[in-house]
Amino acid sequence: MILAIETSCDDTCAAVVTEGGEIRSNVIASQGLLHARYGGVVPEIASRRHLELVDAVTADALERARVRLDDLTTVGVTRGPGLIGALLVGLSSAKALAASRRLPLVPVDHLHGHVVASTLAPEPIEPPYLCLVASGGHTFLARVDDPAAYTVLGQTLDDAAGEAFDKGARLLGLGYPGGPALDGLARKGNPEAFDFPRSAPGELDFSFSGLKTSLLYRVREHPDADRADLAASYQRAIVGALVDRIRTALDREGLERLAVGGGVAANSELRAAVERLGVPVWVPPVELCTDNAAMIAGAARFLEPLPYPEYLDLDAAARLG
Repeated sequence: MILAIETSCDDTCAAVVTEGGEIRSNVIASQGLLHARYGGVVPEIASRRHLELVDAVTADALERARVRLDDLTTVGVTRGPGLIGALLVGLSSAKALAASRRLPLVPVDHLHGHVVASTLAPEPIEPPYLCLVASGGHTFLARVDDPAAYTVLGQTLDDAAGEAFDKGARLLGLGYPGGPALDGLARKGNPEAFDFPRSAPGELDFSFSGLKTSLLYRVREHPDADRADLAASYQRAIVGALVDRIRTALDREGLERLAVGGGVAANSELRAAVERLGVPVWVPPVELCTDNAAMIAGAARFLEPLPYPEYLDLDAAARLG
């Protein structure tokens, strides 16, 4: 049994996963409403809220899994990347729990968790496969030949896809979090109403800053334009850029399986678009696309644990690699 804790941003998460990838519990305490009034995540507030919630969330995960600390074999935790204060809360809690039972600890790269989220039961993907990770802070394509590691093939050179969704939603006067709000509005609009640019900085790299600027100018130049049409056209451009590069990577790498992870994987148009690529696609349930601890435990299954007491001086890192 692996207990994992994830506190890289504003969600306090804990999960229990078996060595075979069965999710026994996956608890997520969202701070979305707390940060909505500020239009985005406030790091200091997020850290303080993690301090208030982490013990209760961990206890809830153990209770739902019907296990005790004595039943655990490993503790996994997100070491980075993320908000440093938030990460330190989760890491300190995980180290304390592991040390109390002299259990090994596995520090996990948050992005690795997204890459292997689709390897969890009940229908795990098998390597080799291509993985798109698209979230608020990161967007990249990776080749996975072994779930213990991955090779980045292309990445965003500026804004991440999730950030483009959030900033676009703000320009259209929508609430926070912007991605789901823009997705909902886009379903009511015409995706062909406006022609937004799809920049091509490289064969497999992404760029969304120019698209965001284009939306800004459209809103200024067409103040009476239908917001649903703008949302649908803007979303179509983001999804189109993602899918175009997925298709190129599949062909170039000779891969026949695709996994999609990260918060943007919850987008309805992206989910529909990847299903039309002609290859088997694994898109996790929404609760495994956004930040969660089950994917961290999933990654911990394939990584080398640190024995007690070697991990006691382990530190968090806002950036890894």
